[in-house]
Amino acid sequence: MKRMMSARPSTPSTFTSPMNAIAGRLATYEDLFDLPEHLIGEILHGQLITQPRPAPRHALSASGIGAELTNPFQRGRGGPGGWWILDEPELHLGPNILVPDLAGWRRERMPVFPETAYFTLAPDWVCEVLSPGTARIDRVVKMPLYAEQGVEWLWLVDPDQQTLEVYRLLEGHWLLEQTAQQADEVNAPPFAEHRFSLADLWVPSATPDR
Repeated sequence: MKRMMSARPSTPSTFTSPMNAIAGRLATYEDLFDLPEHLIGEILHGQLITQPRPAPRHALSASGIGAELTNPFQRGRGGPGGWWILDEPELHLGPNILVPDLAGWRRERMPVFPETAYFTLAPDWVCEVLSPGTARIDRVVKMPLYAEQGVEWLWLVDPDQQTLEVYRLLEGHWLLEQTAQQADEVNAPPFAEHRFSLADLWVPSATPDR
């Protein structure tokens, strides 16, 4: 059953960050330059939000998704091509700066690759790989921001629960289009031409010695 989710933005008071540069003022792009290299910084509703670099389980899932999609959709090998697929692109969308785990643009919308270190055109597809420390912000804060900017497709991947949720933007709201789990075979939009096993995204279970 498909389920509609509200895409109304959350209020800034629902989240805080100890890395806010100066209390009482809105964070700026320059604040990101002062962060240690082991932190990823985003500016959401004027607040500087930081998180550590992805844990191995998280990184494996993100890398696996990129590996599945790059050849058929970016390079056109075994698939239709026509996309740019990127890991952790920096998105400058209005006053907000977001860094999704992966994002994709249809080349018909972005025929020329930008020379800047960031993107001002909202992607057509975004994927966030959830962790206990980021899931709340990804769902409560970033999902509404992506909806405001007209991102058409959103994947949420949870390596701990071994699940995939596929959302489509419909009239400003997120519609849960598809769910899958564990070792399901999926062909998830907007990349439905390619089928792969979710099992390839998870850390394999330890095999006992024989």
